[in-house]
Amino acid sequence: MEEKILEVLKNTFELSEVDTSCSQSTCEEWDSMGQLNLVAELEDAFDVSLEPEEIGTMKSFDDIVRILKEKGVE
Repeated sequence: MEEKILEVLKNTFELSEVDTSCSQSTCEEWDSMGQLNLVAELEDAFDVSLEPEEIGTMKSFDDIVRILKEKGVE
């Protein structure tokens, strides 16, 4: 799952490299528009529906992992 998340982050934000330290504070492209695009890509990639509360707390790679695990994604 982690590799797939990294791939989504890389593609969504058009980055040449991405690692597990990726967050809103370290990735300039991760702004409000980027967040919307990221949510759409994650929902497609993992076949989940993210709630507004979850989207609001999604600020880093680790947050994404936690939220997806709570959704039952392995």
